[in-house]
Amino acid sequence: MHIKPEIRILAIDDSALVSERIMIVGVVFRGGEWMDGVLKSEITRDGMDATDVITEMVTATRHYPQIRVIMLDGVTYGGFNVVDIKELHERTRLPVIVVMRAEPDMGQIRRALQNLPDADLRWQSIMNAGAITEIDVHGNLLSIQCAGIEITDATKIMRLGTTHSHIPEPLRIAHLIATGIVCGESRGRA
Repeated sequence: MHIKPEIRILAIDDSALVSERIMIVGVVFRGGEWMDGVLKSEITRDGMDATDVITEMVTATRHYPQIRVIMLDGVTYGGFNVVDIKELHERTRLPVIVVMRAEPDMGQIRRALQNLPDADLRWQSIMNAGAITEIDVHGNLLSIQCAGIEITDATKIMRLGTTHSHIPEPLRIAHLIATGIVCGESRGRA
């Protein structure tokens, strides 16, 4: 994959869990420097619609022809509404990079899923995300999962996008916008 400094990244994060419908925000960035657009949609809290909603968000935007990679803040949105990144990659024909500050406790996640309907389907979507790899981004360790892209290329994109903090700028801005709109002021860590 040829990675240009201004590669178009669509980063998506969710807002605070304040209702049954949870806002998700996508930002289109050129590398880690310029924001080209903002997208908004909603998913169901603890639902099963995140993959479908994000697929529609990606493919329906006028930015779709320029987007080269989707970046997600974890695979669970709106509580335990799991994004199947393998399916998202196949349906959008775009690589997907999942970013985590630290490796999640899979045992704890599996136990929590038992309290929800379709626990096995949710768990399978989590397993579809594949291996978690720890990478160094400008001296900070982050964990990532990938679909449709090699770890080496994903690492290059992570480094290009990480310009002002410990996480990629597109994810940081998506988080600030989502929490700011829903809570009246941005809060928490992306």
